[in-house]
Amino acid sequence: MTEDTRSSADARAVYVYAVCRTEEQPDPTGPAGVTRESPLRALALGPALTAVVQTVRAADFTDEAWQARLSDEPELERYARAHHEVVCAMAARYPTVPLPLATLYHDEQRARAALNKEARRFHAALERTAHHSEWGVKVYVADAPAREAAAAAPQRPAPGAGAGRAYLDRKRTLRDRRERHRTDGLRIAEVVDADVSGLATASRRLPFHGPRVAEERRTQVLNATYLVAEDRAAELARLAQSLRERTGAHVELSGPWVPYSFVGEV
Repeated sequence: MTEDTRSSADARAVYVYAVCRTEEQPDPTGPAGVTRESPLRALALGPALTAVVQTVRAADFTDEAWQARLSDEPELERYARAHHEVVCAMAARYPTVPLPLATLYHDEQRARAALNKEARRFHAALERTAHHSEWGVKVYVADAPAREAAAAAPQRPAPGAGAGRAYLDRKRTLRDRRERHRTDGLRIAEVVDADVSGLATASRRLPFHGPRVAEERRTQVLNATYLVAEDRAAELARLAQSLRERTGAHVELSGPWVPYSFVGEV
């Protein structure tokens, strides 16, 4: 959270979802937001900038309350979904900079003062992301075929001369095959990233995800996000299909999204 909130049961705070660029006051009607106790509303900032905000109970966003929510996955998902729905609704109508989940201020005066200090950054982010969307690209390669791993796996050495050496050779062979397979996967990832980056305006590498299920037989070698001009979306889809055919890897394309990853920090 941006500021510590008051713990009084009747204290209120201002929750900020996004900053929009528009010459007129934006219409924030649509999603309910993170609470149904008050409507979304527009908070005028500097020239051509307006924040989309909502009054919430400060007690719902104390450090203790938020820490408890972080351990309650369904509740955290509900808040994240409500926040995202507001951001998407605004981004569909106006150039929009999304703010992080649970950005709060004590009152409108403090919210306006703090956000106006960021006006230059907001304008820069709006220029950078105008007419662009965020797309995710994940690349997976199949694990080494089971029969090859079994053939190369170290087996209990049989008695006799040279048995120990044969065991070590098989172990070394298995290790080398695994290393080559890993290297091949990383090489595919670099090819995909280079090609998609050539089409995109900007890109970011993200941490790898682990297997979604224990028995999954593939490895993620690329998890990245790209800022792509809206008029190049079809070209991106064709490129993803071409990369699947050329590399034999599973290239997963997701989007378009509001460009959260390319607006910077508040």
